[in-house]
Amino acid sequence: MRISERKTYDCEPTMTDTQVLEFCKNGYLMLEGVVPDDVNRRTMEYCDQHSNMEPSGILMEDWFVENVIVHPAAAGAVRSLLGANFHLPILMSNHRVQCPIQTVGGWHVDGNYHYTHELNFLQVFYYPQDTSIEMGPTQIVPGTHLVRNKARFMGHLANIKGAIPTTAPAGSIFLTVYHIWHRRGPSTASGIRNLLKYFYWRTTPPQRDWAIEPDFDFATAQYTGPGGAYMEQFRDTIKVSEMFLWLCGRHKSFQNLGGQSWPLPADRNDLPYGFPAGLPQPQSVEL
Repeated sequence: MRISERKTYDCEPTMTDTQVLEFCKNGYLMLEGVVPDDVNRRTMEYCDQHSNMEPSGILMEDWFVENVIVHPAAAGAVRSLLGANFHLPILMSNHRVQCPIQTVGGWHVDGNYHYTHELNFLQVFYYPQDTSIEMGPTQIVPGTHLVRNKARFMGHLANIKGAIPTTAPAGSIFLTVYHIWHRRGPSTASGIRNLLKYFYWRTTPPQRDWAIEPDFDFATAQYTGPGGAYMEQFRDTIKVSEMFLWLCGRHKSFQNLGGQSWPLPADRNDLPYGFPAGLPQPQSVEL
């Protein structure tokens, strides 16, 4: 079967415990410059020839699928987060814009989202060209995948403290939780900017089968991230720990007993109160 005809794909996971936890905290992962230059150029030529918003025919091109969709760095990260035999993209979108654009897009989350601790699909972007700040890269707000909101209640927002532009060299791929807050940035350069967007889906139950760190400590791991700037104190810590345990296949063990209990950050003298039964305790590598 040709690569472009496959429905699911499997490979070795490449992310570690710490990296998966960081994804849970931030809601995105940037892989800079991983796609070869010749593939970037070929992709740009394809986008020029198929300048519509949904050039999905590129998903039938083996050279593209092999070097972008199942590129070892990207596919290894997808495999770590979505498990074995993840479903490959079925639709390609291109956020292709003519620069310069002085205005910015409105902050939003895309439609058909699910606010949940589960991670069953990933939104992935690919820049086939160098995308500097002058090219108006997508802006995202790390940690906002944990903040439930609707697009119609976000359009009035202007600059958000903590937002970052996804500036990146040609060949960069970045993965996001679907409902992370994002918008198009302003551009001052001239020319066409392409940004390809596609999805992968989970087909198997979650389990901790990525690159396990023998000394990873569930009890003292730092579950607090940038999302704490946008919600009540410690709510992001609790949501991140729940998402991480779900990805480990241990959601039944999740609990938060309130107050100073796990997973709140603290310099404790003993095992955190409320630490879920069945999780590895300090100095243990069993799961």
